[in-house]
Amino acid sequence: MGNLIGSLRYKEPSTVEECDSTWESDSECDEQPGDEDCGISECVSPPLTGRCGEQADMSPQFSDSSTKMKRSFYAAKDLYKYRHSYPNYKEPRLPNEYRNLRFYLNTIPLIPDVIFIEEILTKWKGDYDKLEHNHTYIQWLFPLREQGLNLYAQELTQEEIKEFLSTREAKRRFLLAYTLMLDFYGIKLLDKIGNVTRASNWQERFQHLNESQHNYLRITRILKSLGELGFEAFKAPLVRLLLDEALCRGTLPNMLHSILEYYVYTIRPRSLRRRLLRYAQQHYQPANTFLWGPPARRRGAGAGRTQGGGMGEERGREPRAVPLPRNPSRRG
Repeated sequence: MGNLIGSLRYKEPSTVEECDSTWESDSECDEQPGDEDCGISECVSPPLTGRCGEQADMSPQFSDSSTKMKRSFYAAKDLYKYRHSYPNYKEPRLPNEYRNLRFYLNTIPLIPDVIFIEEILTKWKGDYDKLEHNHTYIQWLFPLREQGLNLYAQELTQEEIKEFLSTREAKRRFLLAYTLMLDFYGIKLLDKIGNVTRASNWQERFQHLNESQHNYLRITRILKSLGELGFEAFKAPLVRLLLDEALCRGTLPNMLHSILEYYVYTIRPRSLRRRLLRYAQQHYQPANTFLWGPPARRRGAGAGRTQGGGMGEERGREPRAVPLPRNPSRRG
């Protein structure tokens, strides 16, 4: 009966605005004017201590303001469902085989390649060709409550998530898998709370990442999976670093739109989304093409700057430590 009532109450969003609660007024934290960077915009590397505006020549942003752009409804709806734990989701009728948990306990291999998790963790690190060209492992390493391209990978269920979260060995290996992928992208995990920085190989790997855009969809999956399996706090430091690299340093210009349209919106606490977007809006050029700020009705002192149109992303496309505030419990 409970599921039926919840199903009847759920109304499918039909606009981007209905999908995005980021700028809704609440008691969580209406940041004061000038506090856009509040805890997440500290300088990320000694050689680059200036503000983004001082590096305008590197800024990978849209110069043709005459082009009418808009946000992607597909992206907004997809991330809305994720942040709200998939309203109307129906558990599979088949018995839960806990394949994702068993894979992480090293008792069953990845299908169809028949590779165990320990082999991936011990032998694949640094094998960038394999990580780039194999397209079956990512759904097993970072499972979600939605079907991926590998039909042999099983969707997570709420029951399996609970078991996973209570299994130390599975969580340990999951964190190693995250570290493996960060290294592939030229990023290093610094501590147990998710702070990240450039790795020693960042120049080569960032250049590859900027050109290999199918990895942007992988990163969306990784961020979602972090939230499902107990590492929600790890998202914002990664998104903050990628945002800084794309927006201010010009190292990942092709990723900027994916960060703003997808990665930020995997983050469940609204206050963190607001802070990241205000930081982006502060430095985005041209300013009148920034899409992701507060809507017109909420503009005013400290509410943001002029919002214009932006570029929709096609379906399926998807430093030093960056300290962040503790995650508030409120979800959005």
